[in-house]
Amino acid sequence: MTSPRDVLTPDSLSMLHAIEKAGSFAAAARALGLVPSALTYRVRQMEDALDVLLFDRSARQAQLTAAGHELLREGDRLLADMDAIANRVKRVATGWESQFTLAVDGIIDRATVMELCEAFLALNAPTRLKLRDETLTGTLEALTSGQADLALGIAGSISDSGSTSGIHSQVLGAMHFVFAVAPHHPLAHAPEPLTDARIGLHRAVAVADSVQRGAGMSVGLLPGQDVFTVSTMQSKIDAQVRGLGVGFVPEKMVRSLIDQGVLVARAVERHPRVTQLSYAWRIPYGSEGERGGRALQWWLKQLKSSATRSALLVNPRPN
Repeated sequence: MTSPRDVLTPDSLSMLHAIEKAGSFAAAARALGLVPSALTYRVRQMEDALDVLLFDRSARQAQLTAAGHELLREGDRLLADMDAIANRVKRVATGWESQFTLAVDGIIDRATVMELCEAFLALNAPTRLKLRDETLTGTLEALTSGQADLALGIAGSISDSGSTSGIHSQVLGAMHFVFAVAPHHPLAHAPEPLTDARIGLHRAVAVADSVQRGAGMSVGLLPGQDVFTVSTMQSKIDAQVRGLGVGFVPEKMVRSLIDQGVLVARAVERHPRVTQLSYAWRIPYGSEGERGGRALQWWLKQLKSSATRSALLVNPRPN
């Protein structure tokens, strides 16, 4: 038995358009250079495969049924999609990746990332863009596991792993952290510098590592300290504003809150926390050339700008 896939071809959809336009099977057959019986047979094949009537044969003219109208409407979309796919394949052959995925750590400025995405999409390249929200070692894991092509905000520098793994990296910049508490929190009025012993008596707010395998990374926690774990850095800041816990937060992310008195920065006994951030990219082993596709080249070109790198580390504006 003929299946719908056998009969729903670009030629058959064009044939239905010709019948609708001509108003009769005979006129459409003449326009298509076919005998009327051949045209009728092909329409019958489609109707049998779909188990519907496409034309109302009780009328003097060939009138589409509701099912016929729906088939032509969806068929037009299908033909447009096929043309788009053909054009996309041709353009991908010029060196553009079909999809490009960025893994972005939660301490990276989302507004700047979106501005870069806007500029990339304005290129009208045949590359679909995808963003992944990651935290701590999960940012690097998304890259090394092949789930991302470029990772922004990896803690620490990454040595070039060589051509086999295809992982390369560059320094993004330094992120300075400050110990901050709510004005009504007991540590807001404790004598400075705050010792680890005093801090350990109070609940810490920690951001969960988004790594999929292993225990992940914990930063700034003290042995035996009570912990409230949240999923993003913004949630950590919100929790500390409410006095639900304490901890180190990126200074640039909370500077305005400190200036407004919503958070209080406190000096601590331990060394100031400064984290070196990197960005890294993946060039799959065996890919043509060592520079990767054109989408990767575009993003790496933007990251060569010191202004862009600095903007990525500026205070992220809330969504």
